[in-house]
Amino acid sequence: MKGSLWLAWRQQRVSAGIGATALLVAAAIAVYYRSGMLDALHSGLFDHCATGPLYCTRSDTGLPLLLDVEPLKYLGALNIALPVIIGVFWGAPLLGRDRELGTHRMILAQDVRRGQWFASRFALAAATTIALSGLLAGVFAWWWRPAADRSYGLFWYENTALSGSGPRVVAAALFGLAAGTLLGLLARRVLAAMGLTLLVTGVMTLLLEWTHRARLLVSPRTYVSAGSIPKPPMAEKWSTGDYGLITATGRHDDALNCPFPSGAQLKECMAAHGYVARYYRANPAGDYWIFQWTDTAVLGGLAAVLTIATVLLLRRRV
Repeated sequence: MKGSLWLAWRQQRVSAGIGATALLVAAAIAVYYRSGMLDALHSGLFDHCATGPLYCTRSDTGLPLLLDVEPLKYLGALNIALPVIIGVFWGAPLLGRDRELGTHRMILAQDVRRGQWFASRFALAAATTIALSGLLAGVFAWWWRPAADRSYGLFWYENTALSGSGPRVVAAALFGLAAGTLLGLLARRVLAAMGLTLLVTGVMTLLLEWTHRARLLVSPRTYVSAGSIPKPPMAEKWSTGDYGLITATGRHDDALNCPFPSGAQLKECMAAHGYVARYYRANPAGDYWIFQWTDTAVLGGLAAVLTIATVLLLRRRV
């Protein structure tokens, strides 16, 4: 097994080196910009800013006060793209390169079993993928923490935070590796496998983003309040944009039927139309982890299925 692992390392060391370099660059950028973020927060400029989705403004100009979180969003976007990058440039050539060049026949002729040939390559790639994606997700979380869930920073439900952090980044990266490995085994050419991997991982990434926006896998909660008192603040909740009025029979109507703030006008309008309460639908901040573990289960399950399919296919295609 040592010989197989050594050969696997020789073939993958360039990819591992590029990944390590990207991680070091991301960490250095994070240290630099997080330091500037903390300096801005400690300056007192943001002390009067309350929590919630409404922008905090400068007292002199009235312009919004915002931290420089654009570089943080770029790291989140990189983490979202990891399954595509790893699948295309690491997974697809992992077995596909040997099959295209025919070198796998020479390797298998030297008393190396098919399972051993696969395990040495895939185990090394998977371990490196877990380490790289986990550390990138950790760098994002560390950088994001001072600006998390504030109008001047980055809310948990913004796509670069929701999909670019946490354990789902690791599961997504493993999915990309598994998809690329299987397609590399199926396709006759590595370039074809890379193209198919780009398509599969890209579609899966976009599909999960759509499920987030549609609340398909994590349902929002309904918050109800009387019209005579202010409704509960939105704070860190992720609104669906669905809000309105409730009749005594439970029917939900558009909020524009009584377009008044909390108070006497709203109370009179609600009484005239038979409304007994108001509602809005949103996901609370605690649902961040429900989204995370749901995505992790889906992507991790798919990665496991694709890996098993690769193992079974090795018996016929190699």
